[in-house]
Amino acid sequence: MRWIMSPGLMSLVLGYTLSQFYRACLAVLSPTLHAELAAGPADLALSSGLWYIAFAAMQIPVGWALDRWGPRETVSVLLALGGGGGAAVFALAQAPWHLHVAMALLGVGCAPVMMGSFFIFARTLPPASMSAAGGAVVGLGSLGNMLGAAPLVWVVNGIGWRETLAILALITLAVSATIYACVKNPPRPEGTHPTGSLRALLKVRELWAILPLLGITYAASACIRGLWAGPYMAEVFGASDYLIGWVTLGMGLAMVTANLSVGRAVRLLGSDKRTSLANTLLLCAVLASLWLAPGLSLGLSSVLLVMVCISDSNYSLIMSHGRAFLPPHLVGRGITFMNMVSISGVGVMQFLSRPVYLSASASQPPATAYGYIFLFFLIPLVIGLLVYLFSPEDRHG
Repeated sequence: MRWIMSPGLMSLVLGYTLSQFYRACLAVLSPTLHAELAAGPADLALSSGLWYIAFAAMQIPVGWALDRWGPRETVSVLLALGGGGGAAVFALAQAPWHLHVAMALLGVGCAPVMMGSFFIFARTLPPASMSAAGGAVVGLGSLGNMLGAAPLVWVVNGIGWRETLAILALITLAVSATIYACVKNPPRPEGTHPTGSLRALLKVRELWAILPLLGITYAASACIRGLWAGPYMAEVFGASDYLIGWVTLGMGLAMVTANLSVGRAVRLLGSDKRTSLANTLLLCAVLASLWLAPGLSLGLSSVLLVMVCISDSNYSLIMSHGRAFLPPHLVGRGITFMNMVSISGVGVMQFLSRPVYLSASASQPPATAYGYIFLFFLIPLVIGLLVYLFSPEDRHG
Protein backbone atom coordinates (compact mmCIF):
# COMPACT_ATOMS: atom_id res chain seq x y z
CA MET A 1 0.00 0.00 0.00
CA ARG A 2 2.46 2.59 -1.15
CA TRP A 3 -0.41 5.03 -1.69
CA ILE A 4 -0.85 5.30 2.08
CA MET A 5 2.60 6.90 2.24
CA SER A 6 1.61 9.87 0.07
CA PRO A 7 1.97 13.22 1.89
CA GLY A 8 -1.74 13.97 1.61
CA LEU A 9 -2.93 10.68 3.09
CA MET A 10 -0.24 10.72 5.76
CA SER A 11 -1.40 14.17 6.85
CA LEU A 12 -4.96 12.82 7.11
CA VAL A 13 -3.64 9.90 9.15
CA LEU A 14 -1.98 12.41 11.49
CA GLY A 15 -5.32 14.16 11.84
CA TYR A 16 -7.01 10.86 12.61
CA THR A 17 -4.31 10.13 15.19
CA LEU A 18 -5.33 13.34 16.97
CA SER A 19 -8.98 12.30 16.71
CA GLN A 20 -8.23 8.97 18.38
CA PHE A 21 -6.19 10.73 21.06
CA TYR A 22 -8.89 13.24 21.94
CA ARG A 23 -11.64 10.65 22.21
CA ALA A 24 -9.53 8.44 24.50
CA CYS A 25 -7.62 10.84 26.74
CA LEU A 26 -10.34 11.24 29.38
CA ALA A 27 -9.80 7.70 30.68
CA VAL A 28 -6.19 8.47 31.63
CA LEU A 29 -6.86 12.04 32.79
CA SER A 30 -9.80 10.98 34.98
CA PRO A 31 -7.87 10.97 38.33
CA THR A 32 -6.34 14.39 37.59
CA LEU A 33 -9.59 15.96 36.38
CA HIS A 34 -11.40 14.58 39.42
CA ALA A 35 -8.81 16.06 41.77
CA GLU A 36 -8.56 19.51 40.14
CA LEU A 37 -12.02 20.09 38.64
CA ALA A 38 -14.18 17.72 40.75
CA ALA A 39 -15.14 15.92 37.53
CA GLY A 40 -16.32 12.42 38.46
CA PRO A 41 -17.05 9.42 36.24
CA ALA A 42 -20.57 10.66 35.50
CA ASP A 43 -19.23 14.07 34.39
CA LEU A 44 -16.64 12.49 32.16
CA ALA A 45 -19.25 10.12 30.69
CA LEU A 46 -21.26 13.20 29.67
CA SER A 47 -18.17 14.95 28.25
CA SER A 48 -17.17 11.88 26.27
CA GLY A 49 -20.72 11.37 25.07
CA LEU A 50 -20.86 14.97 23.82
CA TRP A 51 -17.73 14.34 21.75
CA TYR A 52 -19.47 11.48 19.96
CA ILE A 53 -22.82 13.26 19.59
CA ALA A 54 -21.13 16.34 18.08
CA PHE A 55 -19.04 14.09 15.85
CA ALA A 56 -22.14 12.20 14.67
CA ALA A 57 -24.22 15.35 14.14
CA MET A 58 -21.56 16.68 11.78
CA GLN A 59 -21.53 13.63 9.49
CA ILE A 60 -24.36 14.71 7.17
CA PRO A 61 -22.90 18.23 6.75
CA VAL A 62 -19.45 16.67 6.29
CA GLY A 63 -20.80 14.37 3.56
CA TRP A 64 -22.29 17.36 1.77
CA ALA A 65 -19.06 19.35 2.17
CA LEU A 66 -16.92 16.48 0.86
CA ASP A 67 -19.07 16.26 -2.26
CA ARG A 68 -19.15 20.06 -2.63
CA TRP A 69 -15.55 21.08 -1.83
CA GLY A 70 -13.56 17.89 -1.24
CA PRO A 71 -11.52 16.57 1.71
CA ARG A 72 -8.76 19.18 1.47
CA GLU A 73 -10.90 22.17 2.44
CA THR A 74 -13.44 20.30 4.57
CA VAL A 75 -10.96 18.57 6.85
CA SER A 76 -8.44 21.38 7.24
CA VAL A 77 -10.98 24.07 8.16
CA LEU A 78 -13.03 22.02 10.63
CA LEU A 79 -9.95 20.52 12.29
CA ALA A 80 -8.44 23.96 12.81
CA LEU A 81 -11.58 25.59 14.20
CA GLY A 82 -13.07 22.73 16.20
CA GLY A 83 -9.96 20.72 17.04
CA GLY A 84 -7.62 23.60 17.83
CA GLY A 85 -10.36 25.58 19.55
CA GLY A 86 -11.59 22.62 21.60
CA ALA A 87 -8.08 21.79 22.84
CA ALA A 88 -7.62 25.42 23.87
CA VAL A 89 -10.90 25.41 25.84
CA PHE A 90 -9.84 22.14 27.50
CA ALA A 91 -6.53 23.70 28.56
CA LEU A 92 -8.36 26.63 30.18
CA ALA A 93 -11.12 24.58 31.86
CA GLN A 94 -12.11 25.57 35.40
CA ALA A 95 -15.25 23.44 35.86
CA PRO A 96 -16.70 20.17 34.52
CA TRP A 97 -19.03 22.00 32.12
CA HIS A 98 -15.99 23.56 30.44
CA LEU A 99 -14.90 20.01 29.62
CA HIS A 100 -18.32 19.40 28.07
CA VAL A 101 -17.85 22.42 25.77
CA ALA A 102 -14.29 21.43 24.92
CA MET A 103 -15.16 17.84 24.02
CA ALA A 104 -18.13 18.96 21.88
CA LEU A 105 -15.85 21.31 19.93
CA LEU A 106 -13.27 18.57 19.54
CA GLY A 107 -15.99 16.27 18.19
CA VAL A 108 -16.85 18.85 15.53
CA GLY A 109 -13.19 19.29 14.60
CA CYS A 110 -12.46 15.57 14.36
CA ALA A 111 -15.66 14.71 12.47
CA PRO A 112 -14.28 14.95 8.90
CA VAL A 113 -10.76 13.59 9.38
CA MET A 114 -11.20 9.88 8.77
CA MET A 115 -14.03 10.44 6.31
CA GLY A 116 -11.60 12.47 4.23
CA SER A 117 -9.47 9.36 3.80
CA PHE A 118 -12.46 7.06 3.23
CA PHE A 119 -13.86 9.50 0.65
CA ILE A 120 -10.60 9.33 -1.30
CA PHE A 121 -10.60 5.52 -1.09
CA ALA A 122 -14.23 5.32 -2.22
CA ARG A 123 -13.49 7.49 -5.23
CA THR A 124 -10.22 5.83 -6.25
CA LEU A 125 -10.17 2.18 -5.04
CA PRO A 126 -12.30 -0.88 -5.91
CA PRO A 127 -14.74 -2.03 -3.18
CA ALA A 128 -12.68 -5.15 -2.42
CA SER A 129 -9.75 -2.96 -1.30
CA MET A 130 -11.80 -0.83 1.07
CA SER A 131 -11.43 -2.92 4.23
CA ALA A 132 -7.64 -3.22 3.88
CA ALA A 133 -7.25 0.50 3.11
CA GLY A 134 -9.60 1.55 5.89
CA GLY A 135 -7.93 -0.85 8.31
CA ALA A 136 -4.53 0.63 7.50
CA VAL A 137 -5.75 4.17 8.21
CA VAL A 138 -7.59 3.17 11.39
CA GLY A 139 -4.63 1.06 12.52
CA LEU A 140 -2.04 3.80 12.02
CA GLY A 141 -4.38 6.45 13.40
CA SER A 142 -5.04 4.31 16.46
CA LEU A 143 -1.54 5.17 17.57
CA GLY A 144 -3.36 8.15 19.02
CA ASN A 145 -4.96 5.78 21.51
CA MET A 146 -1.49 4.65 22.55
CA LEU A 147 -0.28 8.24 22.88
CA GLY A 148 -3.35 8.90 25.02
CA ALA A 149 -2.28 6.18 27.47
CA ALA A 150 1.06 5.85 29.32
CA PRO A 151 2.85 8.53 27.22
CA LEU A 152 0.14 11.04 28.14
CA VAL A 153 0.63 10.23 31.84
CA TRP A 154 4.38 10.86 31.51
CA VAL A 155 3.92 14.21 29.75
CA VAL A 156 1.18 15.39 32.13
CA ASN A 157 3.25 14.48 35.18
CA GLY A 158 6.22 16.26 33.61
CA ILE A 159 4.73 19.57 32.50
CA GLY A 160 1.11 19.58 33.71
CA TRP A 161 -2.18 18.74 32.00
CA ARG A 162 -3.03 22.33 31.03
CA GLU A 163 0.32 22.85 29.35
CA THR A 164 -0.08 19.52 27.57
CA LEU A 165 -3.46 20.51 26.13
CA ALA A 166 -2.13 23.91 25.08
CA ILE A 167 0.68 22.23 23.13
CA LEU A 168 -1.86 19.86 21.57
CA ALA A 169 -3.90 22.84 20.40
CA LEU A 170 -0.86 24.14 18.52
CA ILE A 171 -0.11 20.69 17.09
CA THR A 172 -3.70 20.41 15.87
CA LEU A 173 -3.42 23.74 14.05
CA ALA A 174 -0.15 22.62 12.46
CA VAL A 175 -1.70 19.34 11.24
CA SER A 176 -4.71 21.17 9.77
CA ALA A 177 -2.32 23.46 7.86
CA THR A 178 -0.41 20.43 6.59
CA ILE A 179 -3.64 18.84 5.35
CA TYR A 180 -4.53 22.01 3.46
CA ALA A 181 -1.09 22.09 1.87
CA CYS A 182 -0.72 18.39 0.97
CA VAL A 183 -4.12 16.77 0.31
CA LYS A 184 -5.26 16.57 -3.31
CA ASN A 185 -8.99 16.23 -3.88
CA PRO A 186 -9.96 13.16 -5.96
CA PRO A 187 -11.52 13.74 -9.39
CA ARG A 188 -15.28 14.02 -9.50
CA PRO A 189 -17.31 11.18 -11.08
CA GLU A 190 -17.80 11.62 -14.79
CA GLY A 191 -21.24 12.08 -16.30
CA THR A 192 -24.53 13.08 -14.74
CA HIS A 193 -25.67 11.33 -11.56
CA PRO A 194 -28.82 11.60 -9.41
CA THR A 195 -28.56 13.73 -6.30
CA GLY A 196 -27.76 11.64 -3.22
CA SER A 197 -30.21 11.76 -0.33
CA LEU A 198 -31.03 9.95 2.91
CA ARG A 199 -34.15 8.50 1.30
CA ALA A 200 -32.06 7.05 -1.51
CA LEU A 201 -29.64 5.53 1.00
CA LEU A 202 -32.42 3.90 2.97
CA LYS A 203 -33.62 2.25 -0.25
CA VAL A 204 -30.37 0.23 -0.29
CA ARG A 205 -31.92 -2.75 1.49
CA GLU A 206 -28.62 -4.55 1.90
CA LEU A 207 -27.70 -1.97 4.54
CA TRP A 208 -30.66 -2.74 6.79
CA ALA A 209 -29.10 -5.81 8.38
CA ILE A 210 -25.65 -4.20 8.53
CA LEU A 211 -26.42 -0.90 10.27
CA PRO A 212 -27.55 -2.29 13.68
CA LEU A 213 -24.22 -4.01 14.34
CA LEU A 214 -22.35 -0.98 12.96
CA GLY A 215 -24.19 1.14 15.52
CA ILE A 216 -23.01 -0.91 18.49
CA THR A 217 -19.77 -2.72 17.63
CA TYR A 218 -17.48 0.32 17.91
CA ALA A 219 -19.40 1.66 20.91
CA ALA A 220 -18.23 -1.16 23.16
CA SER A 221 -14.50 -0.69 22.57
CA ALA A 222 -14.66 3.12 22.28
CA CYS A 223 -16.67 3.67 25.47
CA ILE A 224 -14.74 1.16 27.56
CA ARG A 225 -11.34 2.30 26.27
CA GLY A 226 -12.19 5.98 26.25
CA LEU A 227 -13.90 6.27 29.62
CA TRP A 228 -14.81 3.27 31.77
CA ALA A 229 -11.49 1.37 31.78
CA GLY A 230 -9.72 3.95 33.97
CA PRO A 231 -12.40 4.39 36.66
CA TYR A 232 -13.05 0.61 36.65
CA MET A 233 -9.44 -0.24 37.41
CA ALA A 234 -9.11 2.57 39.94
CA GLU A 235 -12.31 1.89 41.90
CA VAL A 236 -12.33 -1.91 41.79
CA PHE A 237 -8.60 -2.68 42.10
CA GLY A 238 -7.12 0.62 43.37
CA ALA A 239 -4.93 0.89 40.26
CA SER A 240 -2.63 3.91 39.96
CA ASP A 241 -2.68 6.27 37.01
CA TYR A 242 0.58 4.68 35.81
CA LEU A 243 -0.98 1.20 35.77
CA ILE A 244 -4.10 2.53 34.07
CA GLY A 245 -1.82 4.16 31.51
CA TRP A 246 -0.03 0.89 30.77
CA VAL A 247 -3.26 -1.09 30.40
CA THR A 248 -4.83 1.51 28.13
CA LEU A 249 -1.57 1.55 26.18
CA GLY A 250 -2.03 -2.20 25.67
CA MET A 251 -5.60 -1.56 24.55
CA GLY A 252 -4.34 0.96 22.01
CA LEU A 253 -1.70 -1.48 20.76
CA ALA A 254 -4.41 -4.12 20.32
CA MET A 255 -6.41 -1.68 18.22
CA VAL A 256 -3.44 -0.89 16.00
CA THR A 257 -2.47 -4.54 15.52
CA ALA A 258 -6.02 -5.69 14.79
CA ASN A 259 -6.68 -2.96 12.24
CA LEU A 260 -3.39 -3.47 10.42
CA SER A 261 -4.25 -7.18 10.17
CA VAL A 262 -7.68 -6.63 8.60
CA GLY A 263 -6.59 -7.23 5.01
CA ARG A 264 -4.90 -10.53 5.85
CA ALA A 265 -7.86 -11.70 7.96
CA VAL A 266 -10.34 -10.98 5.16
CA ARG A 267 -8.21 -12.89 2.66
CA LEU A 268 -8.04 -15.82 5.08
CA LEU A 269 -11.77 -15.96 5.94
CA GLY A 270 -13.02 -14.93 2.49
CA SER A 271 -15.26 -11.95 3.23
CA ASP A 272 -15.79 -8.88 5.37
CA LYS A 273 -18.91 -10.47 6.86
CA ARG A 274 -17.20 -13.65 8.04
CA THR A 275 -14.36 -11.66 9.61
CA SER A 276 -16.83 -9.34 11.35
CA LEU A 277 -18.75 -12.31 12.73
CA ALA A 278 -15.59 -13.85 14.18
CA ASN A 279 -14.59 -10.50 15.71
CA THR A 280 -18.01 -9.92 17.23
CA LEU A 281 -18.21 -13.40 18.75
CA LEU A 282 -14.84 -12.80 20.41
CA LEU A 283 -16.02 -9.45 21.81
CA CYS A 284 -19.20 -11.06 23.17
CA ALA A 285 -17.13 -13.69 24.99
CA VAL A 286 -14.82 -11.03 26.47
CA LEU A 287 -17.67 -8.80 27.67
CA ALA A 288 -19.46 -11.80 29.16
CA SER A 289 -16.31 -12.67 31.12
CA LEU A 290 -15.97 -9.10 32.43
CA TRP A 291 -19.65 -9.11 33.41
CA LEU A 292 -19.48 -12.42 35.25
CA ALA A 293 -16.13 -11.81 37.00
CA PRO A 294 -15.54 -8.04 37.20
CA GLY A 295 -13.56 -8.14 40.46
CA LEU A 296 -11.87 -11.53 40.32
CA SER A 297 -8.35 -10.49 39.35
CA LEU A 298 -6.53 -7.34 38.27
CA GLY A 299 -4.40 -9.39 35.86
CA LEU A 300 -7.39 -11.13 34.27
CA SER A 301 -9.35 -7.90 33.94
CA SER A 302 -6.35 -6.17 32.35
CA VAL A 303 -6.03 -8.92 29.73
CA LEU A 304 -9.76 -8.84 29.01
CA LEU A 305 -9.73 -5.05 28.63
CA VAL A 306 -6.94 -5.36 26.07
CA MET A 307 -8.94 -8.04 24.23
CA VAL A 308 -11.95 -5.71 24.06
CA CYS A 309 -10.02 -3.50 21.65
CA ILE A 310 -9.19 -6.29 19.21
CA SER A 311 -12.77 -5.85 18.02
CA ASP A 312 -12.03 -2.27 17.01
CA SER A 313 -11.19 -3.57 13.53
CA ASN A 314 -14.89 -4.37 13.10
CA TYR A 315 -15.46 -0.74 12.13
CA SER A 316 -13.48 -0.83 8.89
CA LEU A 317 -14.80 -4.32 8.10
CA ILE A 318 -18.47 -3.34 8.39
CA MET A 319 -17.88 -0.02 6.61
CA SER A 320 -16.31 -1.96 3.72
CA HIS A 321 -19.14 -4.49 3.80
CA GLY A 322 -21.75 -1.74 3.49
CA ARG A 323 -19.80 0.28 0.94
CA ALA A 324 -19.87 -2.71 -1.47
CA PHE A 325 -23.65 -2.23 -1.91
CA LEU A 326 -23.61 1.55 -2.49
CA PRO A 327 -24.22 2.82 -6.04
CA PRO A 328 -21.52 5.23 -7.35
CA HIS A 329 -23.56 8.40 -6.85
CA LEU A 330 -24.19 7.53 -3.17
CA VAL A 331 -20.67 6.55 -2.14
CA GLY A 332 -19.65 9.89 -0.59
CA ARG A 333 -22.84 10.49 1.37
CA GLY A 334 -23.19 6.77 2.04
CA ILE A 335 -19.92 6.36 3.91
CA THR A 336 -20.57 9.46 6.02
CA PHE A 337 -24.08 8.18 6.79
CA MET A 338 -22.67 4.83 7.92
CA ASN A 339 -20.07 6.64 9.98
CA MET A 340 -22.83 8.71 11.57
CA VAL A 341 -24.65 5.52 12.57
CA SER A 342 -21.45 4.15 14.13
CA ILE A 343 -20.52 7.28 16.04
CA SER A 344 -24.13 7.97 17.09
CA GLY A 345 -24.13 4.53 18.64
CA VAL A 346 -21.07 5.45 20.68
CA GLY A 347 -22.60 8.71 21.86
CA VAL A 348 -25.95 7.15 22.77
CA MET A 349 -24.31 4.25 24.59
CA GLN A 350 -22.02 6.66 26.41
CA PHE A 351 -24.98 8.73 27.61
CA LEU A 352 -27.01 5.68 28.61
CA SER A 353 -24.07 4.10 30.44
CA ARG A 354 -24.02 7.08 32.82
CA PRO A 355 -27.39 6.35 34.54
CA VAL A 356 -26.54 2.62 34.53
CA TYR A 357 -23.40 3.38 36.54
CA LEU A 358 -25.10 5.88 38.85
CA SER A 359 -27.95 3.50 39.61
CA ALA A 360 -25.75 0.45 40.15
CA SER A 361 -23.08 2.24 42.19
CA ALA A 362 -25.70 3.67 44.56
CA SER A 363 -26.61 0.23 45.88
CA GLN A 364 -23.86 -2.15 44.77
CA PRO A 365 -20.11 -2.52 45.44
CA PRO A 366 -17.83 -1.14 42.70
CA ALA A 367 -17.11 -4.53 41.08
CA THR A 368 -20.80 -5.35 40.70
CA ALA A 369 -21.61 -1.85 39.42
CA TYR A 370 -19.00 -2.12 36.67
CA GLY A 371 -20.22 -5.64 35.89
CA TYR A 372 -23.53 -4.04 34.94
CA ILE A 373 -21.65 -1.65 32.65
CA PHE A 374 -20.13 -4.57 30.74
CA LEU A 375 -23.53 -6.31 30.55
CA PHE A 376 -25.00 -3.05 29.26
CA PHE A 377 -22.67 -3.20 26.24
CA LEU A 378 -23.06 -6.95 25.77
CA ILE A 379 -26.85 -7.12 25.33
CA PRO A 380 -27.23 -4.80 22.28
CA LEU A 381 -24.09 -6.33 20.77
CA VAL A 382 -25.71 -9.77 20.79
CA ILE A 383 -28.89 -8.32 19.24
CA GLY A 384 -26.88 -6.58 16.51
CA LEU A 385 -25.00 -9.80 15.82
CA LEU A 386 -28.22 -11.77 15.36
CA VAL A 387 -29.55 -9.19 12.87
CA TYR A 388 -26.21 -9.10 11.03
CA LEU A 389 -26.47 -12.85 10.34
CA PHE A 390 -29.14 -12.00 7.75
CA SER A 391 -26.93 -9.53 5.83
CA PRO A 392 -25.76 -10.45 2.31
CA GLU A 393 -22.18 -11.59 1.97
CA ASP A 394 -19.62 -9.92 -0.28
CA ARG A 395 -16.89 -12.44 -1.02
CA HIS A 396 -13.34 -11.23 -1.55
CA GLY A 397 -11.71 -14.59 -1.83
